[in-house]
Amino acid sequence: MKKTRRALYFAALFFSLLLGAGFAARAQNEKASAAAVAQPTPSAGTNAPQKVIREGVEVEFTIEPVASSDMSRLTAGEDALVRFRVTDTATKNPVTGVKPSAWINQNTGEDTGDPRVCREKVSGYLQGTLRSRADLDLNTFYVLALNQEANISVINPLVGFGGSKLLTLIMLKSSGEDWALTSDQERLFVSLPLAGQVAVVDTATWKVTGYIEAGARPTRLALQPDGKYLWVADDAEGERAGGVTVIDTATLKPAATIATGAGHHELAFSDDSRFAFVTNRRDGTLSVVEVSKLSKLRDVKAGAAPTSLAFSPLSKAVYVASETDGAITVVDGRTHAVLETIAARPGLHTLRIEPKGRYGFVTNSTENVVHIFDASTNRFVHTLQAGKAPDQLSFSDAFAYVRSAGTEDVTMIRLSTIGKDPDVRHFPGGQSAPGKASSPSLADSFFPAPGGDSMLVANAPDGVIYYYTEGMAAPLGNFQNYRREPKAVRVVDRSLREVAPGVYKTNVKLPEGGKLDVALLIDSPRIAHCFSVSAKPNPAARKAANRGAVKVEYLVKDRGVRAGEPFKLRFKLTDEATGQPKNNLKDVRVLTFLAPGIWQSRDFAQALGDGVYELGVTVPEEGFYMVFVESRALGVGFRDVPYLTLQATSPAAADASTKPADEKP
Repeated sequence: MKKTRRALYFAALFFSLLLGAGFAARAQNEKASAAAVAQPTPSAGTNAPQKVIREGVEVEFTIEPVASSDMSRLTAGEDALVRFRVTDTATKNPVTGVKPSAWINQNTGEDTGDPRVCREKVSGYLQGTLRSRADLDLNTFYVLALNQEANISVINPLVGFGGSKLLTLIMLKSSGEDWALTSDQERLFVSLPLAGQVAVVDTATWKVTGYIEAGARPTRLALQPDGKYLWVADDAEGERAGGVTVIDTATLKPAATIATGAGHHELAFSDDSRFAFVTNRRDGTLSVVEVSKLSKLRDVKAGAAPTSLAFSPLSKAVYVASETDGAITVVDGRTHAVLETIAARPGLHTLRIEPKGRYGFVTNSTENVVHIFDASTNRFVHTLQAGKAPDQLSFSDAFAYVRSAGTEDVTMIRLSTIGKDPDVRHFPGGQSAPGKASSPSLADSFFPAPGGDSMLVANAPDGVIYYYTEGMAAPLGNFQNYRREPKAVRVVDRSLREVAPGVYKTNVKLPEGGKLDVALLIDSPRIAHCFSVSAKPNPAARKAANRGAVKVEYLVKDRGVRAGEPFKLRFKLTDEATGQPKNNLKDVRVLTFLAPGIWQSRDFAQALGDGVYELGVTVPEEGFYMVFVESRALGVGFRDVPYLTLQATSPAAADASTKPADEKP
């Protein structure tokens, strides 16, 4: 159950459920009038900043159009920036790490300024009760797949597991090779080697907004730590010298073109963004570029064929792996002198430094091992078997993940055991070896899922993205990619995120005009408050007229079910305007999934008469399940009506809970 609950953060939904477990009971006893001070709701059209003070914490809320700072110009169907600033009232210091949840919904006449009404709305959002599904949930994210074709898949995880429904495809001029996402996650850069350009993608609209000239063959991309410049490796061949194109991320124009040397290039930076480091594989050198001057300082000899590099913030050194001679050259990040060479064996492929900067990992595709060295001593501490032809590395908070091109098995190494007896595990990252893909990719096929203990694994030959949560023997779910080869995977997180100390923001597209409620929940200190804003109507952005015309009533007495045992799910559909039952529909489909979508079932329900429908459901394991209903005949999708939440327990646990207190097991 613990693993299941942690995995639920991946969908952002269960995070809210956890917060709400104790919230509903406490809410009835709170005296909000004594605990909170809120500014009056702004008059229609003004949308001035609003504040609430509770338990020594001040929350300031603002919302403004992305294209303008004039908050009175909020319009339905257009992008808006939502921001919460959380401050300690005593010290005036920002409050960090609070992980707020928020929802936006059109006001239906309720007085959400009443703390009791607001608490009930938040509790409803958390529990999925009737008439409580928000128009916008600000706790969501999207999975992106960089495909072998000239496009990028954008997948919504709520309906994306198993039967995978693409939200959209981002069309490119040619196949992408590598990508980089800005820290605010609002802009995605994609290198297009065949076009000689870098595509710029707006993640709010999922559209390519422009192309930037970036040399003869742009391949590897990297944003320097402070985000000022995007560095594009130009793997030009022939007489033209290779190097890098440096793009100003503010103007989206090339700031410099720097010749570094011949061969494929990899990129790294000092943690203060003062220096950029570029490998030149054919020349066997490492070029050091001074970022402030955008000019090359020097070349450092770095083995016969430098193939990968990484900077350690702990040792302040750059580690450069050379494939043909198996050497790791250690270069001082400040003086750029070679400190020493760590001898290994030929076949080194990918070098990465784990998040804390203490240990370095380097794969050896010839020896089928991964070497681990201590950046504080520059000495190997382990050499571990890692499948056939290990070629990629990634990290979660707790594990290093090693992909092997020659086998579908993924090797996991627990980071806390490095330097001791390493805890090494394996799980199948698909059905096919990644090396069977139509072409190799520079971009990573691993990406950590939100929550810190899960990993997304793109398997190109399978055409699938797998979701793995730590502690399991196999992936718990997958995204089908409609026969496209996902060369790489990453996440764009649209949930409220901390962009500066105590400042949490996200971009939204307002669904409706008129008065909107913005419900906020912070767990610690516990704050639930509803702000009110106004948006101008936009006829072009109105929802279909039939949205919300159907009411679903779940005829479930007990939300607790037993895993592995069938139960009858019944619900009633009625016309919300007339109250008449919706009878004899043949296309009423039910989606049942274990949050965050790691198991799902889609089946058609049987009409029983009087608008009542029934479906037999058997859930496979313990956990929280969400139930959605759709009918295309009614024009109602899974997102258009409230959902039901169920909690499944094992039969043994359920039986134990019903035994008399004095009954022995």
